[in-house]
Amino acid sequence: MKSLKPKILRFESLPSTNTELARQASEGAGEGLSILAEEQTAGRGRLQRAWSSPRGAGLYFSILLQPAIAVDQWPLITFAAALAVGDALSEACDVSTDIKWPNDLLSGERKICGILAESVETPTGRAVIVGIGINLTAGAYPPEIANVAISVGEASGRAPERETLLAALLRALARWYSLLHEVDGPEKIVAAWTSRSSYASGKSVQVTNGDEVWQGITRGVERDGALRLETAEGVKLVRAGDVSLRSAN
Repeated sequence: MKSLKPKILRFESLPSTNTELARQASEGAGEGLSILAEEQTAGRGRLQRAWSSPRGAGLYFSILLQPAIAVDQWPLITFAAALAVGDALSEACDVSTDIKWPNDLLSGERKICGILAESVETPTGRAVIVGIGINLTAGAYPPEIANVAISVGEASGRAPERETLLAALLRALARWYSLLHEVDGPEKIVAAWTSRSSYASGKSVQVTNGDEVWQGITRGVERDGALRLETAEGVKLVRAGDVSLRSAN
């Protein structure tokens, strides 16, 4: 069984928890090393988008993983992280979430958490850094995106306790990461993820990947996490892109 034992380093301020962890990984840091910051001055999300990270308004966390699974299964690390965040928000904050492929957690169709996984080279081989940003208060995001973002405090109706949430997150990460390494773990991860995502199947969506745009109906995910999209030309497997709900004509 693969056992994950996080060790947390805390910082008042960092440009990015992922960037700091990548630096430490390049110098030989081991699996489980985690970075927690009060604020990020250059936080980022997928596709190099900026991630608002004001002091004390969110949980800004990254963890180093050295998975012992086939590389083509590595996308499921993000699935496992999404499941872990969902567990932690439910347990510690009584907040229910939906998962939008591939790695956004939503509450009431508004984004409450983003996950960014990046591979890095270390002295002992390739590893994965999983960055997790959870909006704790409405101050975590600019007012102009309040229609698409939400915080734990808003969703739960009470002030979140960051340390309680962090402890629940670490327990859940260890649990799902261990499961991923079991013989039938990938199938169980995909099944659990699918059961918690209203976007997994039967959703009319638009997927944007650079200059390419596809429209269709979601039809589940592959064993490696690829999204099956039924388009007018047939079923397409999507491994990268942004998903948004398609407006009715």
